[in-house]
Amino acid sequence: MRYFLSLGTNLGNRKRNLALVRSLLEEKGVKIIRASSVYRTEPVDVSDQPWFDNQVVEVDAEVDPLALLNLVKAIERKLKRVPAFDKGPRTIDIDILLAGDRVVRTRRLVIPHPRMTQRNFVLVPLREIAPQAVHPLLHKKIIDLARVCADPAVVRKLGPSGAREKGHGQAHKKSLNSRLRTG
Repeated sequence: MRYFLSLGTNLGNRKRNLALVRSLLEEKGVKIIRASSVYRTEPVDVSDQPWFDNQVVEVDAEVDPLALLNLVKAIERKLKRVPAFDKGPRTIDIDILLAGDRVVRTRRLVIPHPRMTQRNFVLVPLREIAPQAVHPLLHKKIIDLARVCADPAVVRKLGPSGAREKGHGQAHKKSLNSRLRTG
């Protein structure tokens, strides 16, 4: 089954944390189909913490959504995620955004992710790799959801490896620092 996962980290070596997650997913038989660029993102809800590095990956996994949830939670534990408080700093956060066109509602898991349409740090990287994907409840394309998202949080593209992109002029750098409100 095809899934989209959101990866986020704001503690430790963020570039290494994201690379470890991708590697651990593949070790467990989850094939990464596509990965977005890495984005530096402003914290949402709790602003007094380091900014995040976020990425979305499209994966193929031969497991049901609850089994995938168990796998990503095991990876979070392996990378020493210790939630201090809700929305606080973390070495890694892995969320299941979409599971094909399936809708899942259990006590432990809700797919599509209930806040994905309200978060630039999810929609911008998801739009990069899957602009035509359709939200199974809203029946709208990701590109359209990103265009109307009211989230004011800053999202800056760092590049595929987390390093700042090279070769761009000052005007481009300035636009990267502006709040993303484009479609």
